[in-house]
Amino acid sequence: MTIESFKALVAEQADGKPKIGLTRWTDADLPDGDVTVAVEWSSLNYKDGLALTGKGRILRKFPMVPGIDFAGTVTESKSPDFKPGDGVILTGWGVGESWSGGFAERARVKSEWLVPLPDGLGARQAMAVGTAGFTAMLCVMALEGHGIDREREILVTGAAGGVGSVAVRLLANLGYTVAASTGRPEQADYLKSLGASVIVDRNELSQPSKPLTSERWGGAVDTVGGVTLASVLAGTAYGGAVAACGLAGGADLPSTVMPFILRNVALLGVDSVNCPKPRRQEAWARIAKELPAEALDAVTTEITLEELPGKAEDILKGQVRGRTVVRIAG
Repeated sequence: MTIESFKALVAEQADGKPKIGLTRWTDADLPDGDVTVAVEWSSLNYKDGLALTGKGRILRKFPMVPGIDFAGTVTESKSPDFKPGDGVILTGWGVGESWSGGFAERARVKSEWLVPLPDGLGARQAMAVGTAGFTAMLCVMALEGHGIDREREILVTGAAGGVGSVAVRLLANLGYTVAASTGRPEQADYLKSLGASVIVDRNELSQPSKPLTSERWGGAVDTVGGVTLASVLAGTAYGGAVAACGLAGGADLPSTVMPFILRNVALLGVDSVNCPKPRRQEAWARIAKELPAEALDAVTTEITLEELPGKAEDILKGQVRGRTVVRIAG
């Protein structure tokens, strides 16, 4: 049912910077698309933190509803692939950047961007996974596809963050020995509760290293980039692989070709924004199967849409643990 107006967190441009505020929108304010969704849950991701604070030039047009992911129920559809009442998930595709996103009670998007909510996964659970957890699953799938050595530790950098927390839990559930790197020693017990066997101080990896160091990691999920990624590559064992999905520590890569040509190490780039739909559906099906509800609860904090702007700086400063879901409906 179409409603007269709905709550939306909207970015307007003021003095060259986005100004964020809660307001009321109508369907006429939404972009064109063939499916309209009643948004129930969204989540706070690093990119959302950049958008809400005006850093990183994430928002491409104004006015704009940020929020790069959401889960909810279809209310109107012109697509044969979806009908009213269907549960759906959206991550990526520029939504929340150049197309109004998930921080509103309604969204109108293109049907090809949507994935059906898998059996056994509710909307809140889907956003407890969200873009970060979806990215973590893609990283794990990339490492599996490379055939990483199960006899060696698998490293996860930025392990207490959203991608890292889910990656630790997924890898541990799949039987890998997980080493979790963090700059927050107070999170050691939390990471061990997710399945990490070893805690690695971030400082061990955040300083420039030799092109090659002792072979330690059979593979890695790197969410940091920069010097950290270079250090991880230097310590990856022969035939290993590193799935790289983040650049919070920098976009440069101060490394050499030596890990690649002397140790046959593979650097696997992982992108969740434009990931093809069949790969998305495979990843979400595995998430529904391999991340039980209690595992998601252990990494999840819930906030309201009203509380959201105040959390943006926290995630940029690395002060948010695990996943943060945003209650949109109600």
